[in-house]
Amino acid sequence: MQRILQRVADHARLRGAQTALVDDATELDYATLQQAIVAVADALDGKRVALLLDNSCAWAVVDLALAQREAVCVPIPPFFTDAQLLHLIGDADPDLVVSDQPARLQALTGLAAAGPLEVAGRTLFLFRRSSRGTGELPPDTRKITYTSGTTGQPKGVCLSGHAIAQVTLALAHAADASATDRSLSLLPLSTLLENIGGVYAPLFSGSRAALPSLATCGFSGSSSVKPELLIAALHRYAPTATILVPQLLKLLVESVAAGAGLPGTLRFMAVGGAPCAATLIDRARKLGFPVYEGYGLSEAVSVVSLNRPGSDRVGSVGRPLPHVRVRIADDGEIMVAGELFGGYLGGEPFTRIEWPTGDLGRFDEDGYLHVVGRKKTAFATAFGRNVAPEWVEGELTSSAAIMQAAVFGEGRASNVAVIVPHPAADRNLIEHAVAAANARLPDYARVRAWCPAEAAFSAANGLARGSGSLDREAIARHYTTALEALHAAHAHCVDL
Repeated sequence: MQRILQRVADHARLRGAQTALVDDATELDYATLQQAIVAVADALDGKRVALLLDNSCAWAVVDLALAQREAVCVPIPPFFTDAQLLHLIGDADPDLVVSDQPARLQALTGLAAAGPLEVAGRTLFLFRRSSRGTGELPPDTRKITYTSGTTGQPKGVCLSGHAIAQVTLALAHAADASATDRSLSLLPLSTLLENIGGVYAPLFSGSRAALPSLATCGFSGSSSVKPELLIAALHRYAPTATILVPQLLKLLVESVAAGAGLPGTLRFMAVGGAPCAATLIDRARKLGFPVYEGYGLSEAVSVVSLNRPGSDRVGSVGRPLPHVRVRIADDGEIMVAGELFGGYLGGEPFTRIEWPTGDLGRFDEDGYLHVVGRKKTAFATAFGRNVAPEWVEGELTSSAAIMQAAVFGEGRASNVAVIVPHPAADRNLIEHAVAAANARLPDYARVRAWCPAEAAFSAANGLARGSGSLDREAIARHYTTALEALHAAHAHCVDL
């Protein structure tokens, strides 16, 4: 982290009047940003500090100020439920919480707000806690990022300042970032990928980072998006680069296909966080999107591999970046070594050479990494055929008629799906979309029957995680009756 802070200080000295950060109401040049970092570092006296803040210049200033004083920053995802938020605070045990949502925190924790503290045009409040002082952290831990968890409660991933800086440098280089770039954050800054790609990499490169509130960009809650506001934000900030999850890319593709326009300034749109179908990338490219898929995980400090101009293969997640080494284990699992996390909060320090990602993958003859699916979600049909549901779901959601899909078939004679239709799609359009996807799939992977979802899969209803990936166990539980009926109706399908 010190390397990033030093670059900010250098930019403040050499090009102090250049814009560094901008949000809905505030603009900070590099000289002012540097002054704010120092001032806020003096005002914050916590050793382990949690942040519950909307995207803003203030978020970045507080984050960098904590790095300046070598404190530990614990970002709180805004999409966490109240129960998850309370778990995080109890688990991370911060001695200070900084928030722009004092009413919510006071109601949940019973703590009284101190402050206010004015930071970059926003009023923040401080909540001091009596920390238990337990839980020794791995050396050089500067951030604890919480995953939304595949099962149970979210887990804290301990990251060192050195590893964060190395990944920042690798990502900035891969994206060919320069001082003339303008990035726009469309994901919560509490998301590790956005934190690094939307704040650290632009500031390291001396460029401008736009950090508007999520509501300004059309987001409501954890998954509801107003496309017209999202498009308007892209035009307002005219970015050269931005980061998307697949669902956001799909929404933008459908909007542009319907007549909306993207700003001509965009040169690099990274997509990651969940599997992205090659057919969606193809559609986006044909509509003029400069989109490049990547792959990563919190335990590897976000980015592992990335497609980019001059090194790009649709259908892959790119070649590994220089800060990591990747191999495929005998059972097909992707193994990552290099810059890794220090361990989970409350667990044993991670001291192994490489991390088993839980993802299945392969390298092609040119060294591009292809992610096949999750090791835990891959299933075998009743006829012994192995299916990665992400693959089938990608084919389904490549259609404009299908927004989301969850495929099931473990030990069954046929695969079935729960489908979230596009609001304008009737059953006939969905049937045609399923048939088109099946035509691209081998017989054992085809979807024989489907039922419509009651609502989109989201973190708010517990059927998806903050990253956008599906919570398959939760979906299976919620739709047990419907899925069993579909399986029963197609119990004699033969997929040989």
